[in-house]
Amino acid sequence: MPSTEFLKAKFHAALPFDDYVATGKPNHRDAWVSFFERVSLTPAQTELIGGFQRKLYILISSGTWCGDCVQQCPIFRRFELANPEKVTLRMVDRDEHADLAEQIKLCGGLRVPVVMILNEDFDLLSMMGDRSLNRYRALAAKQLGAACPVPGAAVPDEEVASTVQDWAEELERAHLMARLSTKLRERHGD
Repeated sequence: MPSTEFLKAKFHAALPFDDYVATGKPNHRDAWVSFFERVSLTPAQTELIGGFQRKLYILISSGTWCGDCVQQCPIFRRFELANPEKVTLRMVDRDEHADLAEQIKLCGGLRVPVVMILNEDFDLLSMMGDRSLNRYRALAAKQLGAACPVPGAAVPDEEVASTVQDWAEELERAHLMARLSTKLRERHGD
């Protein structure tokens, strides 16, 4: 598991969402932008994230070429936009940051995206990837086996909504962990 100092350094070396997307090939960038435009938060999700009281840093190991990244990472940009004072997103390319990728392997592989949610001290609160539960359910219903959709592949609206909800719940879980942290409660007097 990566150390707090290592995660802090990686976070500071990472790119904001738009800058990260801009590093991709034109067809990949178009897919990211197109999917971002499809992602929206419900009023309840916006209110939930807008009410966060603890600072959360989201660090994602990704690939601009990856269909699963295209179909999930823009969700985190929406979360950041819902509360930019408390949610900060940064992204790294998995291959350019192989030292991080090696430490966050899932199922023995270099998967993407891998989402790490960190508190204000860069302590790891959550690490999850490469797909949320509803995303896995949808893919399993379509096909079983190792397959990664190409960037821009069609995704039904209900699948997008259920994936947004999965990730919103994970972000809420991490926020509550930070909110109830003894050291952070003592620091903030709450």
